[in-house]
Amino acid sequence: MLKNLKKWFVVDDEEFKDKMQGDKSTPAAKTPTRKATTQPTQPSTSPKATSSTPTSSSASTGKASSKFTNILLKAMDANNLEGFDYLEYKQSLHNLAKMPMDEATRYQSAYAAASTMGATPKKLVETAHFYIDILKKEEQKFAQALANQKDKQIGDKSQLITQHENLAKEKTKQIEQLKKQIADHNAKAEEMKKNISQASIKVETTKNSFVASYNLVLSQITRDIENMKKYLK
Repeated sequence: MLKNLKKWFVVDDEEFKDKMQGDKSTPAAKTPTRKATTQPTQPSTSPKATSSTPTSSSASTGKASSKFTNILLKAMDANNLEGFDYLEYKQSLHNLAKMPMDEATRYQSAYAAASTMGATPKKLVETAHFYIDILKKEEQKFAQALANQKDKQIGDKSQLITQHENLAKEKTKQIEQLKKQIADHNAKAEEMKKNISQASIKVETTKNSFVASYNLVLSQITRDIENMKKYLK
């Protein structure tokens, strides 16, 4: 199931490889096999990614990664709705992707088949919003995990740096036999400063990779919603 979801939202074929570089075209889906009983919520306002916090100047630029994309797609898979919904419609779009037709015709043709299975434009948009809500819940869980990692990897080390620097200041007042101890404490402080810098880069890079993965999937769903509203009337 996850393998199919990757084809819908990340696509492996040559025609769609540029999606990983931010192409606005949207790949499509195969029929999901695992169903959940959760009911879709009403459409929310235009979805926006909330994880766009400024990055550290020393952190590498985030990009969509298979690790975080898999997490997001697995969450969608685990909450897959019963019946014909947005994901099944995504499959129809995927099946028509290489046909010689324009975008409007492709969306309308996919809907023609979907309507025979009880789908309506309203239902497709509502269920697409439902999957956006699933993504947002994953984003919230990630934000909490990230905060915990920052406390663990940065907060504790910052306190230790302060302690060692204070010890160094005290020992500078002592005579020559204490110089070695002073140097040792300063060395430890410098080492921890280096460690905290590396930890900060790692945490920021991890965050940016998640945000890029989140935005990759979110942008495709959002585009589908816009196109469904535009073409399915």
